[in-house]
Amino acid sequence: MKNVQKLKRANKSLPFFFKDEFKVSFTIIFVSIILLITTFTFDVVPPILNRGIQPATFPKALLILIIIMTFVIYYLSKKNPWKVEKKLPRSFFLTLLSFIIFIIISKTLDFFLAISALSIFVSYCWGEKRFFYLVLVGIIFPVIVFVFFETILGLRFPPGIITNIYYS
Repeated sequence: MKNVQKLKRANKSLPFFFKDEFKVSFTIIFVSIILLITTFTFDVVPPILNRGIQPATFPKALLILIIIMTFVIYYLSKKNPWKVEKKLPRSFFLTLLSFIIFIIISKTLDFFLAISALSIFVSYCWGEKRFFYLVLVGIIFPVIVFVFFETILGLRFPPGIITNIYYS
């Protein structure tokens, strides 16, 4: 009888708050909420000095988007549990390296060029091998980012090889 009780206890799963999916999601949401609360202390820029949206609006929208996406990922992890990996994949480390390359390219050459190189490199590292789609991502994604920052937010990209051509 005691062996049966031990087996029943051993087969019971952990409460949801001890699972890795919950810990990671809770941490991301907790930090995002704290940062979201701090954005309410930002100063309001007078309309005459404001170009685009208010400075506090973009961080608020971004943090709300992060919170929503974290809830979606947690929901999906409940349906399809995470695989336990012994070590991180090579593509993870290459992605980290790409951020260092991004910083170097954006500071020395051009921010627009750095976004393009980053999007191509990360897409390639995570499995996209078709040349046409890599070039497409390398052109379309930076243009979307540029249009978003330039027209909607009213922010200029830092000077560089490509942006100097556009701004002159």
